[in-house]
Amino acid sequence: MGHVPQDPVRAEGEGAHLQRRERRGTSAARVVGKSLAAQSRGRFGEEQALRWYNQRGYSLIARNWRCPIGEIDLILTAAHLVVFCEVKARASEEFGGPQAAVGWHKQRRLRRLAAMWLAEFRPAGRVDVRFDVAAVVGARVTVIEAAF
Repeated sequence: MGHVPQDPVRAEGEGAHLQRRERRGTSAARVVGKSLAAQSRGRFGEEQALRWYNQRGYSLIARNWRCPIGEIDLILTAAHLVVFCEVKARASEEFGGPQAAVGWHKQRRLRRLAAMWLAEFRPAGRVDVRFDVAAVVGARVTVIEAAF
């Protein structure tokens, strides 16, 4: 095995002889999750989207339905239709519209989530399924029906 010295090979911490990552020392603790402002904006966006659907005769089945692979923001129904809605809320459109945040990866996950929900809570009779995206910017709600 050989000799293992008791002292470190080099001093710990910042030093002029160290490069890049080693020179900076250990990284600061990262905060995981959304900020309170983002959570509040998300809840507000869901409320606005739900109000939009209620005004058009939809009934809420579930809100923030969770399973191990993710969450569906709103699940609604009208007649023989079940709507799975992803709500995206932004303070402004400075970095693009909120609907742009629902890419192919998110769409695939929502389809899988919907299949899991339907397997668990299968509505009676024949139902059609639709995937909507509700884009909320400020107080303006734009719902893209059958978005994907």
